[in-house]
Amino acid sequence: MEKSELEKLVSDIACKGRKASLVLQNHSSQSVDAALLKMAEYLESNKPALQEENKKDLEAGKKKGLSPAMLDRLTLSDKTLGSMIQGLKEVAALKSPVGTFYEERVRPNGLNISKMRVPIGVIGIIYESRPNVTVDAAAICLKSRNAVILRGGSEAFYSNSALCALFSKCLEEAGLPADALQFIPTTDRAAVEILLTKNEQIDLIIPRGGESLIRMVAEKSLIPVIKHYNGICHVYVSANADMKKAVDVAINAKVQRPGVCNAMETLILDIGLDLQKRKSIVDALIDKGVTLYGDNEGCKLSDKIIAADDKAWGEEYLDLRLNVKTVNGVDEAIAHINTYGSRHTDSIISESKSEQEKFMTEVDAASVMINASTRFADGGEYGMGCEIGVSTDKLHSRGPMGIDDLTTYKWVVRGDGQVRE
Repeated sequence: MEKSELEKLVSDIACKGRKASLVLQNHSSQSVDAALLKMAEYLESNKPALQEENKKDLEAGKKKGLSPAMLDRLTLSDKTLGSMIQGLKEVAALKSPVGTFYEERVRPNGLNISKMRVPIGVIGIIYESRPNVTVDAAAICLKSRNAVILRGGSEAFYSNSALCALFSKCLEEAGLPADALQFIPTTDRAAVEILLTKNEQIDLIIPRGGESLIRMVAEKSLIPVIKHYNGICHVYVSANADMKKAVDVAINAKVQRPGVCNAMETLILDIGLDLQKRKSIVDALIDKGVTLYGDNEGCKLSDKIIAADDKAWGEEYLDLRLNVKTVNGVDEAIAHINTYGSRHTDSIISESKSEQEKFMTEVDAASVMINASTRFADGGEYGMGCEIGVSTDKLHSRGPMGIDDLTTYKWVVRGDGQVRE
């Protein structure tokens, strides 16, 4: 596609999105809920057709040499589709914050002043490899009455195209503007750069994918960006840990689904733990097929542990690979996390209330877990239905982002003819 044609394509999509966002605010939340529930039905009834399109992406991905973890993210399995269906139903059941008033106050002159929750407007989502993001992102944007422009990765082009076409049909059947959800129908990377210049039509960009994608978006965007660079998550096993909890959490945090951002990348073991207890954790991980990289103390726990270099502590493996770091006490654990972590999710396994408090207070992360797996850092697990992403920023949102995070507010001032002296 010629650059001028690409510019026109993206500009038209952005302008349609702006118009649709204004129309969408005049529709009831019941209409949005009807569209979400209809999409849940269509995902079930169109499962074979969707999986056939998904096969095209998987076959292309295998030829490109995508890793097993990336192919797992790309697959529209029955389980993935079931999760998407459940997410749509849960989002539809949530109470929309749009139009609610809060922080109401009455001034001495009689003015009634309050804040009203309103949609952000038009949200652009740029994402890689995971077609479930298409449905999750669209659902949350629409529930919060935002228009959404989706630009998925080339590796999921057929899957995303089919899902967006289905969702647009649901919007029309519910009487909503079809342009409230649009998909950029090209794999040309230049489309992303053009999209990032449309700051007069688009209000927010949310990139989801690898660190290189997110840094590119943050550097080139004229539109505000909510970022999530990577998920370097830690589990610290204190000398005061319950070892059954420690082993179960460590295995779950690394093994259950290693290719996602809330999987553990570094296991931190306290030197105060008995040697056999430390061995029991690493042996359990090795038995699950995890390749371990350790510091000097960590390497003593098994001859299968590879010596880690200085770069290892900042690695996001997204695979069955894991660092093992040894520390002397909770202060050293916190210092390591705050030095090498990505402010995503970190967990402490300890029966000590004082250690739990200290860890909770001092670790700089969007989510802090106490005696629980990092894998729970997820919108669905937090009761949001599904999420649009996990923000490691501190403004405007932090952690798993649901419908509340896709709203802003306007001041509403009610008077009775007051004028300022």
